[in-house]
Amino acid sequence: MVYLIFFIVCFLASVIGAICGIGGGVVIKPVLDAIGILDVEVISFLSGCTVLSMTTYSVLKGKLSGTSKVDQRTGMPLALGAAVGGLLGKAMFSWVLAVSPDKNRVGAIQAGCLMLITVGTLVYTIFKSKVKTLHISNMICCAVIGMVLGIMSSFLGIGGGPINLVVLFFFFSMTTKTAAENSLYIIFFSQIASLLSSLIKGNVPEFGIGLLILMAGGGICGGIAGRALNKKLPDRTVDKLFMGIMVVIIFINIYNIWKFMG
Repeated sequence: MVYLIFFIVCFLASVIGAICGIGGGVVIKPVLDAIGILDVEVISFLSGCTVLSMTTYSVLKGKLSGTSKVDQRTGMPLALGAAVGGLLGKAMFSWVLAVSPDKNRVGAIQAGCLMLITVGTLVYTIFKSKVKTLHISNMICCAVIGMVLGIMSSFLGIGGGPINLVVLFFFFSMTTKTAAENSLYIIFFSQIASLLSSLIKGNVPEFGIGLLILMAGGGICGGIAGRALNKKLPDRTVDKLFMGIMVVIIFINIYNIWKFMG
């Protein structure tokens, strides 16, 4: 029953993640924290692996089919910056775990940061039509922006989340679907870096391998379904789905903060 719940959560989160470009971890991490079956370190790792499986499918499918909307002039510096940021974010998370042996406190910090980011993202999305956006093309600027995104996604264990979309909307004036695909591309690189760092340093928490396979399978299946739906849905519908998910995530994180601090 527990395995079925994990599979369903990962599948649905990955469907939403592939449609909106938020990776799915921003849903998986707080929902599994709220269920409370595993500790925050294990959930962060498994969430990152699930997101990586989904984004690997989405990125490779886009490349092989020739339908990718990623402009390599900005996409590659963003992705490489995100990879570096993924390493830095992983190191930050390990440091916080080391100085704070109370894992509930670490979970509360993650939930609080994620809630603030999600609230800011929701506010921006509501008023984005009134915001004057930029068209950044400088490779160094792109790399720095990618690094910041990688740090946040890796530290929070969410893969990338809604902050990617806001950054791509504002700094690069991307449309909703183009931003979604570029976001998954960035998440792909940051999560690979984060996973390799864990493997090299031996910071992989203990968990059942069957659970990882099940969650990764849910991520891939969700990515397939979400990618198919993304092609059929108009930008306005994707925006509404994105905002609805943000509201749900905010309330889940409020609950998680209360639970971890209680």
